[in-house]
Amino acid sequence: MPDYEQTRARHLQHMLELLPEHLERLRWSAERISDERTKRLRELVATAKERSPWHRGRLADVDERSLDESTLRELPTMDKAQLMENFDSIVTDDRVTLAAANEHIASLHDDAYFLGDLHAVASGGSSGLRGVFVWDWEGWAAVRLVALRQQLADRLSDPELAAKPPVIMIVAANHAAHFTTANAETFASDAVPVHRIPIGRPLPAIVEALNAADGDSLATYPSMLSALVGEARAGRLKVRPRRILTMAEPLFDDIREAAERTWDAPVANMWGTSEAGIVGIGCFAEPGMHLADDQVIVEPVDEHGRPVPAGLPSHRVLVTGLANSLQPLIRYEITDQVVMLDEPCRCGSTYRRVADIEGRLDDEFVYGDGLRVHPHVFRSVFVQAPELTEYQVNQTVDGAEILVCHDLPLDTNALVAGVVAALTAAGFADATVEARTVDSIPRLQSGKVKRFVPLG
Repeated sequence: MPDYEQTRARHLQHMLELLPEHLERLRWSAERISDERTKRLRELVATAKERSPWHRGRLADVDERSLDESTLRELPTMDKAQLMENFDSIVTDDRVTLAAANEHIASLHDDAYFLGDLHAVASGGSSGLRGVFVWDWEGWAAVRLVALRQQLADRLSDPELAAKPPVIMIVAANHAAHFTTANAETFASDAVPVHRIPIGRPLPAIVEALNAADGDSLATYPSMLSALVGEARAGRLKVRPRRILTMAEPLFDDIREAAERTWDAPVANMWGTSEAGIVGIGCFAEPGMHLADDQVIVEPVDEHGRPVPAGLPSHRVLVTGLANSLQPLIRYEITDQVVMLDEPCRCGSTYRRVADIEGRLDDEFVYGDGLRVHPHVFRSVFVQAPELTEYQVNQTVDGAEILVCHDLPLDTNALVAGVVAALTAAGFADATVEARTVDSIPRLQSGKVKRFVPLG
């Protein structure tokens, strides 16, 4: 069997061969993009009916040859609970099982292929319900292309940036069980220096690493961006990024404006999910994001599943992923609330736009000595526990209390040990952590669950 680097090199070469076509796609007309979505939707549903027993039963009466976005609304929805309960009968590759995927994910530290040519990742997401997602060869490359083409097109349009090689700084989750980490590692290239800094490190160590990298592009979570703005204003962070990309959390206006004032550089947001890849990404021309219309179909709906017009916030979103036929997601429910925009973007793109995602920014824990602990410090541990179904982390003065729900036996001592080790790596020595099994997680009046509850 080829080793990892050999397989990765083939995958990277394949992705790069597709890049010119994907740059051309950014200039497609709205009509051509729509035609592409319809074509790939029909192919996806045909594959799902042929190879997925679960989809075959629920889509038996669907004639994919006449299917389009208007009739897509007649198909049933699916959610993460259904996906996990029916995992083995949803996937279209007989080699793939939930047990095998979980075993692979639990063994990960660095990026690794699953079953030779696939990728398996896990996510607790904002809902706290753990999900496992397996990507095929083509889909894994397509996700990278969506991010790369937008940023490359922007760079080529700016004489200052186009005149020199990019140097990218990323402060994000540092475990290959996370989608963004694994995908970036797969397609890393010596031609583009990328400095990956684990977000679980203490803030002074992150600042030191960024100063050493001295890159011109910064990608991180909005909560970390806010902290880095403070470090820059205090004179400790010396870098001056020319482009800033945020991800994984809602980007609030005050964070965007503070970063743009601090560095005189535009901030773009990216909307990605482990399930469907990159759903939307900003172009740096103005706030909001362009949907990856050739890779995904997005349906903003109200609480009754009815379409929501442009300009109004949705209750949730239904996503149909066109890039990954191995795990067909057809009208898959995501709890993000979005607002579709009908005004054209200054960049001239015909790809549809959404406003920056509304929602709650995950709360960092700030302890008595000023140490900040990002939620991903905890999540990096949780994604490797397949028995864990839901959780809530409550900050305590000297650590955290974790409420956990699980259907299968869970080794809470091992979970606690993993969290303590992660907190130690983040700079919190001698943290006291407790895990307690509960029947359910308490919900807010809105019906949502607050996954990370700071003191006070």
